[in-house]
Amino acid sequence: MSAQHAWRGVLSRRLLLLLGLSLLGGWLTGHYGWAMALSLGGYLLWILRELHKLHRWLHDPEAADTPPPESTGLLGEIFDSIYHLQRRNSGARNRLQSVIARIQSSTAALKDAVVMLDSRGNLEWWNPAAESLLGLKSNQDTGQPITNLLRHPRFAEYFRTGDFREPLELASPANEQLQLHFQITVFGNNDHLLVVRDVTRIHLLDQMRKDFVSNVSHELRTPLTVIIGYLETLLEHTEQLSPRWLRAMQQMHGQADRMQLLLNDLLLLARLEASEFPAETTPVAIDLLLQQILHDARSLSAGQHLITLEVSPGSQLKGSEAELHSAFSNLVFNAVKYTPAEGSIGIRWWSDSLGAHLTVEDSGIGIEARHLPRLAERFYRVDASRSSSTGGTGLGLAIVKHVLMRHHGRLDVRSSPGFGSSFSCHFAPAALPAGNQPLPGKATQA
Repeated sequence: MSAQHAWRGVLSRRLLLLLGLSLLGGWLTGHYGWAMALSLGGYLLWILRELHKLHRWLHDPEAADTPPPESTGLLGEIFDSIYHLQRRNSGARNRLQSVIARIQSSTAALKDAVVMLDSRGNLEWWNPAAESLLGLKSNQDTGQPITNLLRHPRFAEYFRTGDFREPLELASPANEQLQLHFQITVFGNNDHLLVVRDVTRIHLLDQMRKDFVSNVSHELRTPLTVIIGYLETLLEHTEQLSPRWLRAMQQMHGQADRMQLLLNDLLLLARLEASEFPAETTPVAIDLLLQQILHDARSLSAGQHLITLEVSPGSQLKGSEAELHSAFSNLVFNAVKYTPAEGSIGIRWWSDSLGAHLTVEDSGIGIEARHLPRLAERFYRVDASRSSSTGGTGLGLAIVKHVLMRHHGRLDVRSSPGFGSSFSCHFAPAALPAGNQPLPGKATQA
């Protein structure tokens, strides 16, 4: 308020001075109108001269470092205020440029590629590592859509869907020998930050592990088959064996069968990991498939559980029937194995605008929350002793996970100790055959 009062005071004094000079000039000349006009014109010319000095000073590249032109009154205060404001802005700009320079120098030192994209996916800035890993060229790629330079269909689909919760692994477009890890983060006004990491070494180690497991599994199958064959031959002549040897033979045969199941699961998992998509993508009759799994689950349960199936006649899904059968049967058989007698198991298949879904829900013993994130890991067991008693290999859910990934699906697990578990498979709409219109659901109960 004091500054406002001071401004009003200066303005009032200037007006009174201008009025006094006009009256004095009019009294001396006898022409009060001309005297007033000349006074106002002179005052206006003085203001224009001061504004011209301000204009020249503002357009001076060194204006922030040079004092403002000399002036009096309100214009002098305005000049000083502009000068101080420029000094502050110049300091802030210098600090910002320093921060930007440090960020650019730090990102330039990174081995990971960092790429900034606008809301439309156009390239704005990237560090030197992006040029070596992605083949970007600073002199011609600025402003280009990222999908025009990274033309892999999986990356285009990854960027188009906007679901960046999971990273993407692809070969480098600049060097096919390099395996890259892509992760996109959305920030600001729907801008994108793409971070690309070279995971070639990890990929090679993982491939070596897969090859080792596959080769060992293949090599063990033959001697194991021979052992099982001889054990079965010996067990056909139980009357010639003493009870002590008979029990030993039966235990060896049981453990050999369990090892054979483990090898089969390892080989299946190795085959699933060898390719990204199933070899077959023909429509699979899901209703018939689940009916068959229901029949097998009844046999496994031996009448100890209430099993229901709800599936729409004519339901179909694109993919491999053998792989889908393996995944779905693993979920259903696990529910039978880990649900106490007199418990219930519900199998439901349905489709909606989000795709197709399978839910296997049981009233079993349940799983603690701390185990849920690791259920699909190989050989991970919630209870090792319990898994051994049920004959599990520890690879069932890992197989389910890989089958779903190959069929554009994902696994969702919900469980609580004492309240059972719910395993849901969700498939994208692209996995549904064109024109597949399931009829209203029909429940089958065991």
